[in-house]
Amino acid sequence: MELTRREFLKLTGTFAGSLMLPRDLPIAELAARFPLHKPIGETPTICCFCGVGCGAIVASDRGRVLNIEGDPDHPISRGNLCSKGSALSQLAMVDGEINPRRLTNVLYRAPGSQRWEERTWEWAIQEIARRIKVTRDAHWIGEDKDGHTVNRTEAIAALGSVFLNSQEAYLLTKLVRALGVVYNENESRICVTSAVAAGGESVGRGPMTNHWIDLRNSDCIMIIGSNAAETFPISFQWITQAREQGATLISVDPRFTRTSAKADIYVPIRIGTDVAFVNGMINYVLENGLYHEEYVTEYTDASFLVNPDFGFEDGLFTGYDPDTGAYDKSTWQYQLDEEGLPKRDVTLQDRNCVFQRLKAHVSRYDPDTVCEITGVPKEVFLEACQAFAATGARDRAGAIICSSGAAQHTGGTQYARSYYILQLLLGNIGVAGGGVNGIAGASNGLGCTLQGRLFHALPGNLPMPTSGDESLEAYLARVTAPPSKMENTISPWTSRPKHVISLLKAWYGDAATEQNQFGWEYLPKIGGNYSFINLFRAMNTGTIKGLLCWGMNPVVSGPNSGVVREALRKLDWAVVVDPFETETATFWKGPGVDPSEIDTEVFLLPAAASIEKEGSLMNSARWMQWRYKAADPPGQARSDLWILDQLMLKLKELYAAEGGPNAEAITRLTWDYGRPPDVHKVAQEMNGYDLTTGRLLAGPGELKEDGSTSCGNWLWCGSYTEEGNMMARRDNTDPSGIGLFSNWGWCFPCNRRIMYNRASVDLKGNPWNPEKPVIRWDPAAERWVGDVPDGGQPPGKAYPFIMKPYGRAHLFGKG
Repeated sequence: MELTRREFLKLTGTFAGSLMLPRDLPIAELAARFPLHKPIGETPTICCFCGVGCGAIVASDRGRVLNIEGDPDHPISRGNLCSKGSALSQLAMVDGEINPRRLTNVLYRAPGSQRWEERTWEWAIQEIARRIKVTRDAHWIGEDKDGHTVNRTEAIAALGSVFLNSQEAYLLTKLVRALGVVYNENESRICVTSAVAAGGESVGRGPMTNHWIDLRNSDCIMIIGSNAAETFPISFQWITQAREQGATLISVDPRFTRTSAKADIYVPIRIGTDVAFVNGMINYVLENGLYHEEYVTEYTDASFLVNPDFGFEDGLFTGYDPDTGAYDKSTWQYQLDEEGLPKRDVTLQDRNCVFQRLKAHVSRYDPDTVCEITGVPKEVFLEACQAFAATGARDRAGAIICSSGAAQHTGGTQYARSYYILQLLLGNIGVAGGGVNGIAGASNGLGCTLQGRLFHALPGNLPMPTSGDESLEAYLARVTAPPSKMENTISPWTSRPKHVISLLKAWYGDAATEQNQFGWEYLPKIGGNYSFINLFRAMNTGTIKGLLCWGMNPVVSGPNSGVVREALRKLDWAVVVDPFETETATFWKGPGVDPSEIDTEVFLLPAAASIEKEGSLMNSARWMQWRYKAADPPGQARSDLWILDQLMLKLKELYAAEGGPNAEAITRLTWDYGRPPDVHKVAQEMNGYDLTTGRLLAGPGELKEDGSTSCGNWLWCGSYTEEGNMMARRDNTDPSGIGLFSNWGWCFPCNRRIMYNRASVDLKGNPWNPEKPVIRWDPAAERWVGDVPDGGQPPGKAYPFIMKPYGRAHLFGKG
């Protein structure tokens, strides 16, 4: 018998291996007794470090994290992780041991003390609840100076966070609003809200219009105010794919960054001259007739006639008052016909139509002027203009990517506003490969902020009641848009009564009845500006006595660390909830500070890290994704959900026993999520119920204003239905063929992956680009096919920008 070399080695290897086995044991028993690998659990999670929303797999054993790797099934990251995501496990474990920087015990710092003391959870929750009650009751404002019922306290502030799960952020808002807190903010106020305001003015909403995977559909991508290749590297793989398919990448940046190194066109620009640069591009588009004429005429307000008294001179619009530094906007209006509708000139030739006004306004930004202002070489400016303006063709699309490099300028709103105007002229909003795509640096900035984590908003971005709203009826009259007189116009703002009353039913259940205005008096009414900067001013002047700081570190993230530290020294007490000992928690240890002179009590509560708890988060592209608990938090650390639950239960106990001003706002608050609290129950409350049947609602179209439905956040309605947890879906098939992945997770609003997608088709429902249809009308089936459209009405029966009064995007913004 002849043996090949390979057969010989196989036989000898088998024999040598057999010598290591115990004698007389069956093979099956050997396999059971001597497993080749330890039984490692694998849990899918979502990275907590930025707004891309990459998937990861956590390997753990007996509650301890062993390893992190990319999730190969995840459609965004496709098994990849950047250096930050790869280090995710170090939040829990370092070199096989608990991260030595993690908080594992409840810590307390007494007034004037120079050290921490370890305490129990029971003691801490009792003492914190007592501090809250004493401060709230002593500084309660039942009526303002004008006699309006306001039911608020300005002595307690709540900060945080863009790193909580959405369910935790929702409960934090629910807790502090029940207490009457109006100083209520998070990081987004000083991060991206400037750009959000521009989106609201332009198209109705501020978030990213498209999504990461959709960048591969772009023909030209302009990155301005962002270094995505370095700071959001997983997102850049889709830009790279677009380039491999022939797309042009433009990098506009004062620095030559890693993004610039990958760009086809690098535009070196002077800091702070972005508006001049983009206005120059707008002028180039208009002067050369490169705009998408049908899109601009039908889907924007370009044809609307503007009040002839409106003007612009010496850098100021009409109505400016130099004494107050404010504008009288009475001339900032459209001309209206006898029915109260804007007059139009569809030829776009009238000198007072928005199109001609815009053209005149940007005419000053000729190439020579732009290059003189910005420092951009003229040939580079023209090359960039030519490349991006080419996307105004019907079968092409261009995307703008921006981030904090734009948003955090003092003129950040104007920067983003110019991006939207450019994109609307080119027909790049609502189409595949288009959009204005702002990248958030936080993993759940959007998901948290939309839970009412800013002073001016309730969950779902509903306007906060003000001191002038003397009744629920008066409030709803102020915030509800009347039905539009313009034909083929729909608006969610007409449904505000359904959203608000369903929220009140979610918060107060059977205690919210028509007889008591559905618990209207339980809500605090704001009476001023309680935003981030003013919050610390109020702290410095002694107005704010106590602080709840949840997953936020304002000493570092605030614009002036010294001011924040000084303000914290004026507090009676502060509660800091975090996995780590932060600079905010240890402000009393700062350089040049004598702790004995600082009387602020500090409670430092150890929180679980993202991989140690369960819940959803929303990435910058509006995708809601569910992450699961992969490991136990170390020591006494607990999830934010558990901490919030314990605190509210104690507050309810105190107010039930002792009473206090507007105590029913607390005692009647619905708060029964199980012991320990079940995050799924919170998610279901946010989604909402039909209270007559107990059925989970399928979408916001089912909400009613008669008190028969509840919904904690109307934007989340449809995210957790009778079909199950839609945010936890992991179907990574893509029937659309353009990267929508509509069955992966869930997307706000209404699982719509590309917002304003009715603008991707003409008035007959035919896609501008048949090769990359976002939606199209199927006349045989009489329905839309593809993404979830902005309104299910047939073609020509609804305009695409449903968040704006006339269904058209705004080139002319009334401010």
